[in-house]
Parts: sequence; C-alpha cells; structure tokens
Amino acid sequence: MLSYLARRCLYMIPTLFGISVVAFAIIQLPPGDFLTTLAARLENQGDRMDEAQMSALRERYGLGEPVYEQYGKWVSAIVLHGDFGESFEYGKSVSSLVMDRLPLTVVLAVSTLLATWLLAFPVGLYSAVRQYSVGDYVATTVGFLGLAIPNFMIALVLMYLGHSVFGMSVGGLYSPEYEDAAWNLGKFLDLLSHLWVPVLVLGAAGTAGLVRVLRANLLDELRKPYVVAARARGMPERRLVLKYPLRVALNPFVSNVGYVLPALVSGEVIVSQVLSLPTTGPLLLGALRSQDMYLASSIILIVSLLTVIGTLLSDVLLAWLDPRVRLAQG
Repeated sequence: MLSYLARRCLYMIPTLFGISVVAFAIIQLPPGDFLTTLAARLENQGDRMDEAQMSALRERYGLGEPVYEQYGKWVSAIVLHGDFGESFEYGKSVSSLVMDRLPLTVVLAVSTLLATWLLAFPVGLYSAVRQYSVGDYVATTVGFLGLAIPNFMIALVLMYLGHSVFGMSVGGLYSPEYEDAAWNLGKFLDLLSHLWVPVLVLGAAGTAGLVRVLRANLLDELRKPYVVAARARGMPERRLVLKYPLRVALNPFVSNVGYVLPALVSGEVIVSQVLSLPTTGPLLLGALRSQDMYLASSIILIVSLLTVIGTLLSDVLLAWLDPRVRLAQG
C-alpha cells in the first residue's frame, strides 16, 4: 500500500506540470493580453491609455516576452520560492488574493460535502431497502428534480422567496455589519446563519446524484446470490444489508470524492456570482475575463492539485472499504 501511495505521489508531478502548461497556454490563446483588455475598458469609460503608458506597463509585467519565457519564470518562482506571481488586475500577490478567499471556500466546500453525504447516505439506503414504497417514490421524484434544476436557478428562487416572503437577504456569507469586522463569536454565528443557503444550493444536485448512485448499486447487490443465501440461512436483515452489500455499494459513492471536492473548492462560479459569495470562483472568472494570466493559471493549478489529491483520497478510501482493491493495488 505504501509503495502504491509513493507511486501515485510521484505521478502527481508530471500531471500537474502538464496541467500548468495547458492552462497557461490556453489563457494566452485569445487575441491581446491584459493591457489590451484594460485599454478597452478604459476607452469604454471615456478614458485612454497612451502608447508610452502601454509600453511601460508591458515592460513591467513582462508581457512583451515570449510565452515560454513567461511560463518558465512563473513555474520557477513557484517551485523555488512558492511565489505564484503578481496579479495584474489587483496589483497584489496571487498568494494573498487566493488565501483571502480560500479559507471560506474550504469551509463552504467541506460543509457542503458533509451535508451531502449525511443526507444522501440514509435516503439512498432507505430508498433501496424499501423499493417501490411511498418514501422511495418521493426520494426518486425529489432526486430527479435536484438533478434537473440548475443550481443557479435554485439560488435565484431562494433569493426571491427570501426577499419577497421573509423579508431577508440570502446573498453573501455575512450580514453587512460583519463584512469588515474582525473575527469574533458574533461574526462566526452570523456566518453559520448564512451558510445554509449556499450549502443547500451547492449540495442539491450532488445529493440527488449520490442518492441515485447508492440506490442503484445497493439494489444490484441485494439481488446477488450471496445475499439470497445469507437471507435463507436466517441472517438478520439489518446485519445482512449493512455488513456486506452496503460496503460494496459504497465504492462509487466514495470514488465521487475525487471530483466533488475540487468542484466545490472552485467555488461553483455561477452560483457564487448569483449569491455574491467571497469564494475563489468569482476571482477565477474575473481573472479569465481580464486575461490576468498569473492569477487565472494559479487558481486552475490549485484546483487541479485538489483534483489529484481528491482522486488519491478516494482511491485510499476504496482500498480501505474493499479488499479486492487492496489486492489489485498490491
């Protein structure tokens, strides 16, 4: 198992290197660069940037250098100094910008993931062992609705109901008086009072999908001969379901971690925009729109790292749950 983990960690290096090359190159594909985007924005506002200013900024940011030189400087600074560069848009280091938003993003991601699992597990289990019951039909209907309705649509509906019916704002993670306040118990409780809305919105589709996956896999296991034989020998139903079929049915459930975690940490860009969430999603969207290459590339690289770590974590959990996976990994 340790040799397997060591190999997987070594594979992360070329994987992340390839992702960094592709991300940096794709951001460079649109015509122009950050300065042309900035000049167009200023012109729309009735202002202009002369050629001398353009040349000075191009020299300062190194935008006149070939792409491979820009990439080499960026990667070498990350590897040697942990420096992700400076954001053109904000005039601050990329690390500080990301770290300002990453803690809340992680809190939101972990809360959504835990809520998704805690709800999907019992509902999927009940729906499988009580197939064709009223509860199963209700869970199936709600699940299909959760998969069919886009997350941002749920966010818009909640915002409308909160404003029109309850007279409250459901956007953001803080009340206005706590936006710039130092951390204290009041701000923490205010965060918890606002956290349920994005957790509900972000977790709707994931919960519905996991319920369907667990139900389908558990039903498939419950029909297998070893379950029928164990039931015929008088094994209690609860022990029969929980000890054997459920562990096998959890495999796809656990493997989903590798893809859910980075999707949540990326901030679910559209939902974050709708709910005005201070996560990394809107930051990435703004960087892509302004062609802020160091900021955009760094966020993509961080999300890719989380994807690789999430995939490794899901594989380790699968090996722990299923001895056949451990033997295959050898």
